Amino acid sequence: MKQTWRWFGPVDRTSVDDMLQAGVEGVVSALHHIPSGHVWSVDEISKRQREVAIRPNGAPSNLAWDVVESLPVSEDIKRQSGDWRNHLAAWKQSLHNLHACGIKVVCYNFMPVLDWTRTDLGFMLPNGATCMRYELPVFAAFDIHILERDDATDDYPSEIVAAAKSIFASMNDADKAALTRNVVFGLPGAAENFSLADLRVHLAAYAELGEDRLRANLIDFLSEVAPIAQKLGMRLCCHPDDPPVPLLGLPRIMSTEQDYAHVLGAVDLMANGVTLCSGSLGARPDNDLPAMMDRLGDRVHFLHLRNVKRESNDIQGSFYEAAHLEGDTDMVALIAAVLKQEQRRRAAGRDDISIPFRPDHGQNILDDIGRNAQPGYPSIGRLKGLAELRGIVTALSHPDVQGR
Repeated sequence: MKQTWRWFGPVDRTSVDDMLQAGVEGVVSALHHIPSGHVWSVDEISKRQREVAIRPNGAPSNLAWDVVESLPVSEDIKRQSGDWRNHLAAWKQSLHNLHACGIKVVCYNFMPVLDWTRTDLGFMLPNGATCMRYELPVFAAFDIHILERDDATDDYPSEIVAAAKSIFASMNDADKAALTRNVVFGLPGAAENFSLADLRVHLAAYAELGEDRLRANLIDFLSEVAPIAQKLGMRLCCHPDDPPVPLLGLPRIMSTEQDYAHVLGAVDLMANGVTLCSGSLGARPDNDLPAMMDRLGDRVHFLHLRNVKRESNDIQGSFYEAAHLEGDTDMVALIAAVLKQEQRRRAAGRDDISIPFRPDHGQNILDDIGRNAQPGYPSIGRLKGLAELRGIVTALSHPDVQGR
């Protein structure tokens, strides 16, 4: 298992030196300044590679950009509307350019409109740490009473609708504005300038597009790009929905093992793979993460190891970002399943034996608090998570344990 770290580039509050001191072996990054539908040029890719490779003092870091997260799939591609054919051509060219620069693993997602959704980006825990939280009644209050989406009440149980009404009645204008900012933060770069009117326009564009059509569009997309990746020796890996349930009337198609199995079977190439995110998938009680790793493992090309604490056993429920070993996913069992998959790959002579993983998200602890890092990406909270995950990998890989 290769230990990696997500880095947002020179603007990131975590420096290259910080990553080195955390003991990471590789970097996960993206070119967030390039809009969806545009080509990632070799020059821009190479520039980010140089930024990863050089420490602030000019010395070599000996780190490399190993995983792209994410090469964005435009809304036009997801809907097969507007300029989608040109966007698809740009995505293909970006693959070629990444290959030319030596990068082989590309994470992407097919979530309509919002990449991820939380209602609180700084939920206070009893020990004083803060984390991100998705609270279903609060989200329903946004959906029903702030966004005022047509027929939104039909998407929630009656008790959630009642709770949402009470929550909204207690909110002042500042509370409403803060909740709106939190919800739209899942649109990269949009938190400062994305209005409710903008969101309504995006939602309206999906009004006639259900799950079956979106799934077919994903398969069409993969039928175009996966053969290219296969020929180039690259690996594409789709990130699951976050949270893994329908939101705002939008279709969600990558939330369960069955969802992945359908898409992997429809485009049955090794290049068409999975980003197994234990936090996103773990927000549903019916997703068994170690079993999913056992059954889908040969196509898992990238791992996000994080944990969430579910606040109910409902499929549609609230949760918060737990410490890496404290949520509802059995992280030891999951990592054991990953190591077994790597043993199978070694025996099969594959060249992708070591699966890259990163400590996804983290709680704000110690000096993280008040640093205003990207939500979910504190330095110390992720360092703690990586240390815990590294300890599990080390223990399970020890000869004394392997021989038992």
